[in-house]
Amino acid sequence: MISTYVQILLIILFWNADCQIIPRIEECGLSCSQGIHCKSKPSGGIFSSFCHDAPASLSSVVLKSMKISTVMKCVQGSPCSLHLNIKGTLSLDENVRGLEICSFSLDTQQSQCINVRFTKKKGKMLSGKKVQVQFNCIEVNVAQHIYVTMKTVPHYCEVKLSQQYYVEDCRNSDVGKYIPACSAGKLDYNLDRARKIVTVNVSNFPRDQDYYVRLCHKWFTCEDAGAFAVIKGKESFKSVSLKYSQLLPCLCIEGWLALPDARRVQLCPFENDTQVLWDNIVYNPSTQTLAWEPACPVLVMVNLCRFTKLNDHCEDIEKSFKNSSEKQVKYSRVDTHPRLCMKFTTKRGSWIKCPFAHGEFPAWKMRTAAVAEQIQVFFTSQTKAQFSVLVCNRTQMASCESLGMHHSVSVGDPVSITMSQEMCGSTICIQGWRTDVDYSVPLQICDTFCGFHGQSYSDGNPPKAMAHRMKSVESLH
Repeated sequence: MISTYVQILLIILFWNADCQIIPRIEECGLSCSQGIHCKSKPSGGIFSSFCHDAPASLSSVVLKSMKISTVMKCVQGSPCSLHLNIKGTLSLDENVRGLEICSFSLDTQQSQCINVRFTKKKGKMLSGKKVQVQFNCIEVNVAQHIYVTMKTVPHYCEVKLSQQYYVEDCRNSDVGKYIPACSAGKLDYNLDRARKIVTVNVSNFPRDQDYYVRLCHKWFTCEDAGAFAVIKGKESFKSVSLKYSQLLPCLCIEGWLALPDARRVQLCPFENDTQVLWDNIVYNPSTQTLAWEPACPVLVMVNLCRFTKLNDHCEDIEKSFKNSSEKQVKYSRVDTHPRLCMKFTTKRGSWIKCPFAHGEFPAWKMRTAAVAEQIQVFFTSQTKAQFSVLVCNRTQMASCESLGMHHSVSVGDPVSITMSQEMCGSTICIQGWRTDVDYSVPLQICDTFCGFHGQSYSDGNPPKAMAHRMKSVESLH
């Protein structure tokens, strides 16, 4: 339970940080405690002065405290800017004439320093008096990492306050809304399919800032799909051309200002072009493995199916359904028959891909011959294979109910099946499939035996002698 409370506390802290309102100022300046006159001037820099040994009379706590925050300077007619708001407390001493405040950017290696001098009102002594100093004229950038120091003037060794500070980034709602650097810009594009080029036009971003544009493939993050391009702020032409290798649904255009932790904008215009994803099917003959790997993340159900010529239908193969929760879908020990296909189903529809349909892999065939009152079943294949055969009643397109026992057979060895008078009809089929693989297409030859009993054909021709009538699976739906 403690860990849960800690997580909730962290969420609240991060939420508050992102939603924190930055205090506004119209003018920056220096202010000191009531009764103390102070003025500032630029100083030589953070590394310009050497320290002196502190006199014995100097208090070790002459510098009391330093607090840093961010303020936003907004003047009507001009864009807002971020400034450091530095507050410090100093105990004045006869050996101290003033204060030096410096900021050093750990990102740009640039420094800004000011020197603060104190003057007393007439008739008032300053020694021993505590002075509160506030200075907010050091301008900073979004998400800048700053090192701030406060020292006495003259600078006494070991008498110094220092602190690191991180300026709010564009995730802060106030900064993101009002600071120009957080404007991610607006992207538009033109597509040249013949040359495989995307021309990106960028608008609505600060004209004095450089701007990055890239193509990326969007997974959990957007992964590079080539080098990024730079649009120079000083250039009047705000467009760039990027080459792509393939138009994938996860191919996105991403743009951002050339600033640390700048907000990014994405445009993914090809999200509905999913058909190209189903082409990435690979078969490994040595392991008999059929695999599909998506080039983009996609919610899809994958299964194997048996393709039929009737209405280009593909009958699902049982126990072959897999979802795309993993990056790769694999089927081991797969039959390479041309009718074995993969089906991809998303909320937008289904697609069928038949990787063995072009005859690049060895396929097997089943034939039947009627001899006396038996059906002989033959299998031919270029490779060794084991098969099973049965007589079945095809009640539905995808269902054929067994009417007898299974017969095992090898390539080149025919099997004879005895048929009875009752086993006659257009739905009575001989079904065969491979048994030496995990996924095989069942093939059927139907209406095989009825010719023996004198039934006439639908075209009106007289019965023919059936002693050597043969049917091949290639003539079926």
